[in-house]
Amino acid sequence: MLKVYNTLTRRKEEFKPLKPGEVSIYCCGVTPYNHPHIGNARPFVTWDVIRRFFARQGYKVRYIQNFTDVDDKIIKAANAEHVTWKDISDRYIQSYFASMDALNVRHADVYPRVSETIPEIIKMVQTLVDKGYAYPVDGDVYYSVEKFAEYGKLSGRKLEDMQAGARIEVDERKHHPMDFALWKAAKPGEPSWDSPWGKGRPGWHIECSAMSLKYLGEKFDIHGGGSDLIFPHHENEIAQSQACLGDTHSFAQYWMHNGFITIHDEKMSKSKNNFFTVKEILEKYDGEVVRFFILQTHYRSPLDFSDERLQEAKTSLGRLQNTQAYVQELADRQGTASTAAALADKAEAFVKEFDAAMEDDFNTALAISQLFALSKEINIYYQQVTAEGQPFDATNFARAQKAWELMAGVIGLFEQKAQAADDGLTDKLMQLIIGIRQDARAAKNWAVADKIRDELKAAGIVLEDTPQGVRWKRA
Repeated sequence: MLKVYNTLTRRKEEFKPLKPGEVSIYCCGVTPYNHPHIGNARPFVTWDVIRRFFARQGYKVRYIQNFTDVDDKIIKAANAEHVTWKDISDRYIQSYFASMDALNVRHADVYPRVSETIPEIIKMVQTLVDKGYAYPVDGDVYYSVEKFAEYGKLSGRKLEDMQAGARIEVDERKHHPMDFALWKAAKPGEPSWDSPWGKGRPGWHIECSAMSLKYLGEKFDIHGGGSDLIFPHHENEIAQSQACLGDTHSFAQYWMHNGFITIHDEKMSKSKNNFFTVKEILEKYDGEVVRFFILQTHYRSPLDFSDERLQEAKTSLGRLQNTQAYVQELADRQGTASTAAALADKAEAFVKEFDAAMEDDFNTALAISQLFALSKEINIYYQQVTAEGQPFDATNFARAQKAWELMAGVIGLFEQKAQAADDGLTDKLMQLIIGIRQDARAAKNWAVADKIRDELKAAGIVLEDTPQGVRWKRA
């Protein structure tokens, strides 16, 4: 039984989809005014593995993730560079995809943009005005939080407490200090669209309500995002969506939020300028290392970022990568012995434990431990076959391989195509270098042999002597 933690109810609940066999998910995307940082990456890696596990369980998943391509920060960046807001958003949307592709994050079914959803946004704002939940003033349109009786139910905040503790500049035009903008009147040098209230552009919160309604309907299964979006963004989404639809049971069934990434226990954010972009990190670490680093911690827990933690993740992932190489090598063998029956049975038991961990609110940290458990057993069998001469069991090893690939596939490992993209040229060159080193050793030219080994090591390549000859791997 799959259980998810629902932020709205503050407890784990059995997951029951609206439509049997189908899952609908909306996740808040990035505001593309800069390269995505590692804090941005966490929710998308998290949702990627969640999507994969739903598919593993046989669900058909529809996943929507937006781009906030019209925003104050984008406009500011565009003005600073003397380019258009679209130039900025397009540039960093491309950067987003490059970063996420490197992290093995599969693309969403649809990536709606604010600029492409203006008619739907205007229609939703007009409905809220007509129903008395919103009011126009001087070309702006505000949502009246006092009109929505359940305002604060997601974040657990009370309106009177928010008003008392508000540290926002008082706008005398608002009916209540916490009222938020659904539509903003046009200002010089900003993008704008025609509306019943004059030229302007959408407020932040209305976009996700309009997009989820357009692509998933009035009710869908899961709304996700980072914990920083619980208030005010997701709180405001609930208020405006349910007011518009007129049904307190409409909109998302489950609200799921990932924890922050911190640096020295302080939240990482662009506003604090204490962030590292994914692009910068990828200059030093492979994308799968970054993905593995993120998934080693449960998605709701804080994750402290450091070079030391990334290096630990690289080392741990390296152990699994070694096993992956063994799996690929053994998969090419033929054999009719019955030496891998115990391995296959253990592998299938590990898969059951893996599924149980994922069914418990997507506990990737515990699930990954089952991958390591199988790694150990495969490594032992590999040594038995290659070093000790034990006959190979192709049939039962195929069962173990299937279990290995299933778990790795959900976690999203061993999918990088960079090594394969050169059509085997890298491996051919490495075999040439290894051959030259072997010739040097045969001629007892130890200086040359050692130099080749040391230079390769400095370049991140390690040579291993095996009964089948010298193998190479990336350190």
